[in-house]
Amino acid sequence: MAVQPIRLFGDPVLRTAADPVTVFDKELRVLVKDLTDTMMDAPGAGLAAPQIGVSLRVFTYFVDGEVGHLINPDLALSEDEQDGPEGCLSLPGLAYDTKRAFGVVAKGFNMHGDPVTIEGTELLARCIQHETDHLDGILFIDRLDREQRKAALRAIREAEWAGQAPPAVKVSPHGTFGKAL
Repeated sequence: MAVQPIRLFGDPVLRTAADPVTVFDKELRVLVKDLTDTMMDAPGAGLAAPQIGVSLRVFTYFVDGEVGHLINPDLALSEDEQDGPEGCLSLPGLAYDTKRAFGVVAKGFNMHGDPVTIEGTELLARCIQHETDHLDGILFIDRLDREQRKAALRAIREAEWAGQAPPAVKVSPHGTFGKAL
């Protein structure tokens, strides 16, 4: 089990668009395992690679007893919407009603480079949209209305974890510095 520290609000990696995965190798499979282990340990419904400090377009999910992952997601969203509570492992203890598409068709790849399509509604759709937002440097609080966003930012300032130093960044000894090329 390789549980990694989860980056918290304020860490610049959470506001940076992640790079597409171009190499499907052992390093990527280890990343997917680390993401899964960290998500299950937290516990959470999903976890994106930037949340553990890796700027690659990879996320894992655990919804309705199903564990999975998606690499380089491309989403098609339903016109129907849902509104419900949403939280984030990078903003622990906070949850706010957030509008999302009710359904999603997500296309991408698995860790071996095989094409994958995931179709889901309700919680799975919410999770896939939330994690894909992370890959684009977007947090769920960015999707809140003005009043909710103000309340969320106030709660963040008052949270026990606010202002903690981000975890130390380890430099990869590999020539790609931990990024797939």
